[in-house]
Amino acid sequence: QVQLVESGGALVQAGGSLRLSCAASGRTFSSYFMGWFRQAPGKERSFVARISKSGDSLYYADSVKGRFAISRDNAKNTVYLQMSSLKPEDTAVYYCAAARSTYYDLRALRAYDYWGQGTQVTVSS
Repeated sequence: QVQLVESGGALVQAGGSLRLSCAASGRTFSSYFMGWFRQAPGKERSFVARISKSGDSLYYADSVKGRFAISRDNAKNTVYLQMSSLKPEDTAVYYCAAARSTYYDLRALRAYDYWGQGTQVTVSS
């Protein structure tokens, strides 16, 4: 069992930056693939980024490529999402998630076994 708690969401102006954190409980954090998803009002939850267990493999949605960076610190049981050049369309609740395996494509919600409660990011124009 893994519990995930996101933090770092805020109201920020367009062009600004934020860093989201996701702290995981338990001693097996390094055995999970980690992902970030977001859900804007009235829209489905969508993939943002994912990172491998060791952190050496990264993948991003086209909409955030070059602006967002995912990373992890296995010693701190934490995954991060550094967001830069934020746009109003980045406004959403951001969720982190943990996956035990790559049986499903890690861009898909069903690949993930555990989810955090989300943190709100609002980008004003």
